[in-house]
Amino acid sequence: MSPPAPDRTALPCPPDGLDLFLSEPTAGAAATVARMAGPILVLGAGGKMGLHLCLMLRRARDAQGSSDPVVAVSRFTTLRDRAEFEQHGIQIEACDLLDEAALQRLPDAPTVFFLAGVKFGTATNPEVLQRANVEMPQRVARRFHRSRIVAFSTGCVYPFVSPVSGGATEETPVAPVGDYAISCLERERAFAAVSLQEGTPVALIRLNYSVEFRYGVLVDLAQKVRAGLPIDVTTGHVNVIWQRDAVAQIIQSWSLAGSPAVPVNITGAQILSVRELALRFGHLFGREVRFEGREAGTAWLNNASRSHARFGVPPTSVEQMTAWIAAWIDAGGNLWGKPTAFENRSGQY
Repeated sequence: MSPPAPDRTALPCPPDGLDLFLSEPTAGAAATVARMAGPILVLGAGGKMGLHLCLMLRRARDAQGSSDPVVAVSRFTTLRDRAEFEQHGIQIEACDLLDEAALQRLPDAPTVFFLAGVKFGTATNPEVLQRANVEMPQRVARRFHRSRIVAFSTGCVYPFVSPVSGGATEETPVAPVGDYAISCLERERAFAAVSLQEGTPVALIRLNYSVEFRYGVLVDLAQKVRAGLPIDVTTGHVNVIWQRDAVAQIIQSWSLAGSPAVPVNITGAQILSVRELALRFGHLFGREVRFEGREAGTAWLNNASRSHARFGVPPTSVEQMTAWIAAWIDAGGNLWGKPTAFENRSGQY
């Protein structure tokens, strides 16, 4: 029997307007930005979320008539180049945060978002994890101990939990699996230590997994389904959150920063079946879906009910996300080519 006719969903914006679409300030984010002292420094801005965070901050500031700078700090050598920031009125500071002298030359700022870190290619290069995910955050935390800091972490600092548990909450004892997750916990501890010693307000963002048109767990699944590749369901359940929703809630988490440092889970409201997601893409693409493996009893799953109670449930549904991503891939849209490796259960990347 042939697959049912796929649903056809139009893209929500022109192909060249994705970044503006993904960075439109929400009412909650705008209200939070209005309370922030400037300038706002975004460290490690050149990665997959940095431009959208900077843009949402800048656009909220502009709507409020504020000229306080939003400053993107990065080497600008990986995903994003400096022109993408400058064209939107975002100031840039080219800086290698591993360079102590360059770090000390950065301007002071009352509000700091920290996004820097490494993951892939580190399984055979543990010294990179140590330098970039442990030592550098220690220096950054000391350098900006007079600031209010929102520091990115990961839900991978939690242990694997069962889907029926509802996911790990902020009260779940941390138990990282693998060197990468261990280094992320050390990154958290760097900011937490300065928060205790200096009274620095810190929010630790335990995020998994942010998705958009060009990368993320859903893009990984969509590409495999469309190409007719088998879907490994060993890691059988995931959380996802649409990138605009994630950025908005991360900005709002600024209001939760405290001393001691405050962990904040950020993700969608549902625990999702990988099998069901793949079948959804099979329907959207009109493809049969092949599976391999058997669902394990646990996965990295994050319960963000506390942030949802404070900021609202993320409004973008999984049905909308999958439809948009399928439409983008069907239209031949460019992808970042950066698989998430969400299936990995060893914690080695």
